[in-house]
Amino acid sequence: QVQLVESGGGLVQAGGSLRLSCAASGRTFSSYAMGWFRQAPGKEREFVAAISRSGRVTSYADAVKGRFTISRDNAKNTVYLQMNSLKAEDTGAYYCAADPKPTTAVFTSGSLYDYWGQGTQVTVSS
Repeated sequence: QVQLVESGGGLVQAGGSLRLSCAASGRTFSSYAMGWFRQAPGKEREFVAAISRSGRVTSYADAVKGRFTISRDNAKNTVYLQMNSLKAEDTGAYYCAADPKPTTAVFTSGSLYDYWGQGTQVTVSS
């Protein structure tokens, strides 16, 4: 089992940047593919980005391609989401999630992730 704690959220003006971090407990962080999801008020949770266990494979939602970058540091048990050129529509609670399946693939469906953090709020003012 793994516990996830997100940090780095906050209030930023449109066009600005934030870097989210997700720290994982346990010794097997490198065994998990990781994902970032977000949920805006009144909307369903949506996929943002995912990264494979090794970090070689990444996937992004079309809405964030070219602006967001997911990365991981297995030595620090941490996954990051660098968010640039933020827009008002990026506002929401951001969650990291861990997928323990032994595959090199990454998944965009939240239902395939077993562990979730509590979330960190990102608010982009226009």
